[in-house]
Amino acid sequence: MKIYLCMLLFLSGFQSLFAQSTPLYDSLIKVADTHLQQKKYKQAALTYSAAFKTLGWKGAVEDRYKAARTWALAGVPDSAFFNLERIATRVHFAGYDTTSTDTALRSLHRDRRWRPLLNRIKENKATAEAVRPLARQLEAILKDDQKYRIMMDSVEKKHGFDSEEMKALWKKMDQQDSINLKKVTTILDEHGWLGPGVVGEDGNATLFLVIQHADLTTQEKYLPLMRQAVQQGKAHPADLALLEDRVALGQGRKQIYGSQLGRDEKTGQYYVQPLEDPEHVDERRSAVGLNPLAEYVLQWGIKWDVEAYKRQEEAQTKQPPKN
Repeated sequence: MKIYLCMLLFLSGFQSLFAQSTPLYDSLIKVADTHLQQKKYKQAALTYSAAFKTLGWKGAVEDRYKAARTWALAGVPDSAFFNLERIATRVHFAGYDTTSTDTALRSLHRDRRWRPLLNRIKENKATAEAVRPLARQLEAILKDDQKYRIMMDSVEKKHGFDSEEMKALWKKMDQQDSINLKKVTTILDEHGWLGPGVVGEDGNATLFLVIQHADLTTQEKYLPLMRQAVQQGKAHPADLALLEDRVALGQGRKQIYGSQLGRDEKTGQYYVQPLEDPEHVDERRSAVGLNPLAEYVLQWGIKWDVEAYKRQEEAQTKQPPKN
């Protein structure tokens, strides 16, 4: 049996940037939006807070901004400033023109906290404009990162996994990955992990995906930087989980979140690679915003059964070493 790191995982990493919410979060946000439209400001504000609570007090930038407007309209400036300061400092919210002219925030203008906050957002805008060329560069790199990967499924179905066409595609992808890696590591070394507030969601996705597709030495080098970025709200915990798993397997350890799959060379079937404490994997996945493992692996034709997985792992462990 030969192990292949599942290259299709780029899809999960990319999509996770846009799937941090949950159905409960989304439903609460809709309720809050309705209350806001009906000018039930206090109810709307409390419902926004309830939504953030379901994600461990995290939330989308636009939702935080709406919460700030609502708290201001409800006459609770402390909560309004809390939400604005959170997005201004953690994700470098740069909406200066919107914030400075928003009539819903007018009640905050005489507060001593208003001018420093507005100056911070203005600085964020200046920074965002300065690095806009980087954002455009990262968007172009993202397209290059994806262009061969999105071809893999159709080429495999038409020609087979071990075909010359697939080998040629892998070669092109590896060459492009090397080019992308040089560009992205230069950006990371010069600017650090910039985050979506500076380079947008696509730019932030590019930083993660290119490092995720890199060699183990590179992944080990930038893993601490991404951990710090998650703590600062500049990167997504779900994406960090995927990188943690790749590094763990690369170092000969078991993965934590079950994000990495292997493929049986003979049967073509995918399987979950060695996993630590499989009984509690969904708890760990939930903590970082990932969906249950059974749902995740289903897209590769895997039916997740923790007991069957444990028996299989035990059987493989007992196999005698090959000469």
